[in-house]
Amino acid sequence: MAIAALFLLGVTAAAGLIGFVYIKEKTLPPQAESDVIIVLGAQVKPDGTPSEALRRRLTAALEAWQEKRQTIIVCGAQGANEPRPEGEVMREWLLERGVPDKDVVAETASFNTRQNLEYAKAIMEHRGLSQALVVTSDYHVARALVLCRQAGISATGKGSPSKPEYFIKNHFREGLSWIKLWLESTL
Repeated sequence: MAIAALFLLGVTAAAGLIGFVYIKEKTLPPQAESDVIIVLGAQVKPDGTPSEALRRRLTAALEAWQEKRQTIIVCGAQGANEPRPEGEVMREWLLERGVPDKDVVAETASFNTRQNLEYAKAIMEHRGLSQALVVTSDYHVARALVLCRQAGISATGKGSPSKPEYFIKNHFREGLSWIKLWLESTL
């Protein structure tokens, strides 16, 4: 009986986390004018090409750039299982699709979202930029905007669509990241 109750409690908590992330994703503030696009990194495949999630983020960033040409900062270091830094791969992908060299800055030192944004802010300050459009996966935008505020970046967000078959996994994992963010904020 106790095991069943614990299982039910776990399922209820997981569903609550997934629901919380979904609601945050669907109630984002409207996009505002921006002078810089920040694209948060994701996995680079062993062959050096963007993963599906990263390609989707880059496609969303390219669409935003095509609507209004502005600086794009692409963020991400080289993970242990990646052949090259995410920022470099992202930069090349955008250049191959017609974004001019002068418009794309690769930040390749950051290993998480908080660092992505802190390092992007330094680039923004150096270039006199002040209003960001943060592009990441749909489920990740709301937390990225909280981290922007913590980093002192004025931003709105644009989410790239995730693959539907990963909905539960992505939203549950993001829910755990929200818990980590809350714990870090209270300590």
